[in-house]
Amino acid sequence: MITVLDNLFLLETENSSYQMKVGAQGLLMHVWYGARTGQPMDYLNQTIDFGFSGQVYEDQFDRTISPDTMMLEYPCEGIGDYRITAAKVEGAYGLDLRYAGYEIGQGEYEVTGLPHVRGNLEQLTIHLKDEVHQIQADLVYLVDVQNDAIIRNVVFTNTLSKPVKLERSFSMALDLPTSDQTELISFPGSHNKERLLTRQPLNQNIVTFSSKRGTSSHQQNPALVICDKATTEETGEAYGVLFVYSGSFKIEVEKDQTTQTRILCGVNPEVTCWTLDPNVPFETPQTILFYSDQGLGQLSRNSHNLIRQRILPKNDYHPILINTWEAVYFDFDRQKLLAIADEAAKLDVDLYVMDDGWFGARNSDLAGLGDWTPNEEKLGGTLGSLIEEINAKGLDFGIWIEPEMVNKNSDLFRAHPDWALIAPNRKPAISRGQMVLDLCNPEVVDYLETCFTNLLGSSNIRYVKWDMNRSLADLYSSVLPEERQEEVSHRYMLGVYDLLGRLTSKFPNILFEGCSGGGGRFDAGMLFYTPQIWCSDDTDVHERSKIQYGTSFFYPPCTMGAHVSEVPNHQTGRTASLDARAVMAMAGTYGYELDLGKLNEQDQEEIRTLNAKFREIQPLVLEGDYTRLSAPENGLVLTQFTDPNQDRILVSGILYETRPTTMPRRIRLQNLDPNARYQNKEGQIFTGQALMKGGLVLEKTTGTDCPIFIELQKGVEE
Repeated sequence: MITVLDNLFLLETENSSYQMKVGAQGLLMHVWYGARTGQPMDYLNQTIDFGFSGQVYEDQFDRTISPDTMMLEYPCEGIGDYRITAAKVEGAYGLDLRYAGYEIGQGEYEVTGLPHVRGNLEQLTIHLKDEVHQIQADLVYLVDVQNDAIIRNVVFTNTLSKPVKLERSFSMALDLPTSDQTELISFPGSHNKERLLTRQPLNQNIVTFSSKRGTSSHQQNPALVICDKATTEETGEAYGVLFVYSGSFKIEVEKDQTTQTRILCGVNPEVTCWTLDPNVPFETPQTILFYSDQGLGQLSRNSHNLIRQRILPKNDYHPILINTWEAVYFDFDRQKLLAIADEAAKLDVDLYVMDDGWFGARNSDLAGLGDWTPNEEKLGGTLGSLIEEINAKGLDFGIWIEPEMVNKNSDLFRAHPDWALIAPNRKPAISRGQMVLDLCNPEVVDYLETCFTNLLGSSNIRYVKWDMNRSLADLYSSVLPEERQEEVSHRYMLGVYDLLGRLTSKFPNILFEGCSGGGGRFDAGMLFYTPQIWCSDDTDVHERSKIQYGTSFFYPPCTMGAHVSEVPNHQTGRTASLDARAVMAMAGTYGYELDLGKLNEQDQEEIRTLNAKFREIQPLVLEGDYTRLSAPENGLVLTQFTDPNQDRILVSGILYETRPTTMPRRIRLQNLDPNARYQNKEGQIFTGQALMKGGLVLEKTTGTDCPIFIELQKGVEE
């Protein structure tokens, strides 16, 4: 709900209130973001005289009013605010954006060329303008009442007769009053170690989380949480920031001299400087803000619900799949492919996915990318005939593609060397034998659309794995003039979204899964087009438990590509039981990535049982409330899935190691009906209150990476 009281703007969700106020100087001040209070909170906005903090001209004799200490809604460079700032114009002596009006609306707000939060939402647009530079910034706010979320972005317009360069154009700024007990949660990592939760004290400092790689990256994720040191999964305040973007980003956090904290989130200005042509708007990507006063768990559930309801495309296809990669890599022929299909059919698998190596001269990483013609010699016939044979075995068919890349050893590069991102007079940076296609170039996007329209339209393909296996380095496009080369990083991402939008619209019945060397582009922007993303190339049970734990803070389990893979594991060499591998994969989309021909009869029978079990619990994973019960540092990663009516509970996870001479571990469940009764598979009956206050006693285990899988049903009579 949006309310305007004189010069005060109130945005309210079910449990939160966001307030702004126009000051006497025309500066838009941030007033409050937190729990609903039933009144304006501007009485809190009192400051004192801080030395070396100057005043705005209109209040130059009141030393308590300073842009350097005020909480501002969208702070800009060069107006006496010496903290990190959200907007800056090249060469300008300041950007002084003052209030110029507002509008309220209702409906679906689409950000041109970018993924966005879907649905009919109430909207507030506040107009700010610099009268000297004639630049207008429209701050756009959407209110998702049910999910306690505020969605923000900015639209810049240059009303001068000449172009102006935006050096900084963050999607949002947020000023919060904080304390010496405030902490920052982020999700750094690397390839095979994505989104590992880090919690650290927030000191008087500037902390940056960013990517210059052209992707959101394995190394950082465009999301963070600000909370109190005492905040837990169940209690305390927490603020979440989630960027709806898949390219180079920057999140900056500064705790200042007043103990206030400023958060900026947007496209990374280190690699993107945008030229504002006269009267041509520039729209920034959206940022989603979440607030919870019921701990980190509720913050996550709000994010999960919003992503499922308002980000993900409609998808009713949720197959159990087998991917050929770890079984054969590039070394296959038709006989090997069909042998895997035969085994998959026996094991009640739904979908057969042929991974890399099926096209052009593609027998290694070093050739063929860009030549999207099936290699009929390697496939032993046409792709269509192979698909028909696999369909005849009762399996759907899926395929791997990497549209954004090209090998130097390819027909495409030999014909169009100018279609790759290569700086003039320099040798290109090569990674995995690949270069990046210039998706700033409309011809390249059109070519790729034609290639994959022909591929996907000619055969019965139900699934596409869209991979992207290197970072951008040569940020130079042959189709842009010199003065616009600093736009390449963002324009590339616009090209990716354009291509994804065209193909997913043409083929709405195909399930597209995102991937970037595993989890290198796992973000809300990609989820707008691909409802699931391969979580990580590391499929080791122990490591995956940590990766999926960190991922869960913003992204729901239904988005996490998770498979049972080979043992010893190809990334770590670790061996884990089939049950353990399955329990971890069942907390995601579930599938297999191994050589099915190596399984003995006992393993085959167990897989059939596991597949039946996953189909039974799949609605819980897709739609249930997700609760983290134990963190990796406790040696136990345990999660709770609860259906919306609290009728059915699943507790699953991994105990890292069994320790001798220890009491049985107990784990308290959350968010149950305290007066209801729940029964486990063994017939034991518990009240909801007992499960939340006393907990469950975990069974004795042996060995390492021990699977835990407990089901409870509500509604048992005394």
